[in-house]
Amino acid sequence: MSRGATTAPQTESLVAVSHGTSDPAGQRAINLLVEEIRRAAEVAVHQSFVDVQEPRASTLLRGLSDEEPHAVLVPLLLSRGVHVDQDLTEAAALRTDTRIAPALGPHPSLALVIEHRLVQAGWRRGEPVILAGAGTRLAQGVHDCQQVANLLAGLLGVQVTAAFVAAASPSLGEAVAAARAANPQHRVVVASYLLAPGYFQSLVERCGADLVSDPLLAPEAEVPAELVNLVLERFTAAQA
Repeated sequence: MSRGATTAPQTESLVAVSHGTSDPAGQRAINLLVEEIRRAAEVAVHQSFVDVQEPRASTLLRGLSDEEPHAVLVPLLLSRGVHVDQDLTEAAALRTDTRIAPALGPHPSLALVIEHRLVQAGWRRGEPVILAGAGTRLAQGVHDCQQVANLLAGLLGVQVTAAFVAAASPSLGEAVAAARAANPQHRVVVASYLLAPGYFQSLVERCGADLVSDPLLAPEAEVPAELVNLVLERFTAAQA
């Protein structure tokens, strides 16, 4: 190569990896989020999944062209768990120079969106809140959800208790029952800590609480700018 010659810049792609769902409303919500990420990002953005839907992250990585030699998998997942620590790690190993960004949570931006959903649902200032997460067998993932509960408590100025739909304790049902017994005259308020509509959100809505907020990506609502910015923040950090 002659002196002064330069090589073409290598492109780093953002691969947005969500869980996947068979729920049409959940699919629309995630698709809208990815569309907003595409509008805001200055790189190629691809969509993939770890379960239920196609393409899976591993399939998408194998199909990337040589013009996109580097990829960053950005989990559209709220906490660490098997999908981040195992599924995405295995997928990334299939293609060199593939990096994995952290899960979206915990992060103050998520607490801001949850606060907004609670206010929309009719939460009254001073009411304690139960934060309903999906749940994971991974202790660090449970800790992540508890961290978001602490962030939300700081915003709301009330006690926020983390509870889980599955795989972790306390269960959401147990938390609702305990809140009802402790304050039978007060409403039991549950904040959904789920990304999009789907089966888990339907379980949260049937938990027996008096008030349940929408997931972060609420049906028929605009995609929160906080979520888009957080995805790009995770992508940028993983590049460093």
